[in-house]
Amino acid sequence: MITRQIEPLVRADLQDYKRVVLILGPRQVGKTTLLETMREGWGRVKVLNCESLEDAALLEDRNTRDLRALLESYDMVQIDEAQKVKDIGLTVKRIGDLKLPTRVMVTGSSALELAEGIYDTAVGRVWKYTLYPFSLAELAAHTNQLEEQQLLSQRMVYGLYPDVVNDYARAKENLSYLVNNFLYRDALAYRGVKKPEVLKNLVQALAYQVGSEVSYNELGKMVGVDKATVENYISLLEKCFIVFRINTLSRNPRNEIRRGKKVYFYDNGVRNAVINAFAPPALRSDVGALWENLMVSERVKRNAYCRSYANIYFWRSTSQSEVDLVEECDGVMHAYEFKWNAKARAKMPQAFQNNYPNATFEVINPENYWDFVR
Repeated sequence: MITRQIEPLVRADLQDYKRVVLILGPRQVGKTTLLETMREGWGRVKVLNCESLEDAALLEDRNTRDLRALLESYDMVQIDEAQKVKDIGLTVKRIGDLKLPTRVMVTGSSALELAEGIYDTAVGRVWKYTLYPFSLAELAAHTNQLEEQQLLSQRMVYGLYPDVVNDYARAKENLSYLVNNFLYRDALAYRGVKKPEVLKNLVQALAYQVGSEVSYNELGKMVGVDKATVENYISLLEKCFIVFRINTLSRNPRNEIRRGKKVYFYDNGVRNAVINAFAPPALRSDVGALWENLMVSERVKRNAYCRSYANIYFWRSTSQSEVDLVEECDGVMHAYEFKWNAKARAKMPQAFQNNYPNATFEVINPENYWDFVR
């Protein structure tokens, strides 16, 4: 079994009985498997799968006395798919207020009602994590770096979801099943989605624009809605862990674009499945965008698992000079350019260097990416 980088962090926080451990993440990335791993050594464990109406009912509209009776006889209680429980944030708050020695873990595939409700009502009572598809670092730790280097093209096209990694022969089938049966489930269940076909068309449009700056106006024209609806739907897709946005870095408005955004997918395989594009890198016109999406998403995973609190941006000047990724942490700024061709050369744009003279610059390619992703 592949060890997830999140495991030691969660085990450490489980020692704090005063807080609930909340694990969010996309569907089918292994949250239930992680719960199974976390049960080892905890004696009496109660598992509530809230996709079961019976289990969900045990947590809905319960006062502290009911919750105490449910929890206190166990060493650990695991609440899986908690987004199915009405007013789960209030329930978690009440559990936290009890301060029982019982360790409580909560997982969910949507940051809609689940995370927002918990943050509104259970602040100070939760340790929060996000579990992503496998990271390249996790896979290299399971096999070795050389083997993963040899599989890089495959990873870039088919992505890193567990079912894909564990059964490569059926990668297309598994990705198609994931996209058609799970990808939009939480988003389409949200009360604000009135046009499901628009949401799906928007995801396709975003897939074609990976690595490029997006315009809400242009996207709206493509899918037939206004820019406000586009922004709302992208926010919804973020909360369901399908895509994420990064903003422009702008500290000098005279020569920098101030309000641009890029949208990336958490997984390359999902992105390619959405547009049914599984050609190998050598035959693709979008190979540069795929490489950039892979590297940026891997950096997001790396920073989360390393508990790095870096801010990430992209940068573009009014004269169209660009830096793919800028990371700022504790006042130190690092600029990165992503090149699939290891022989390609790039240098820091002069305008960027003038504005940020203390920043470092590095080109990330298939020959030197390991230090960047782990």
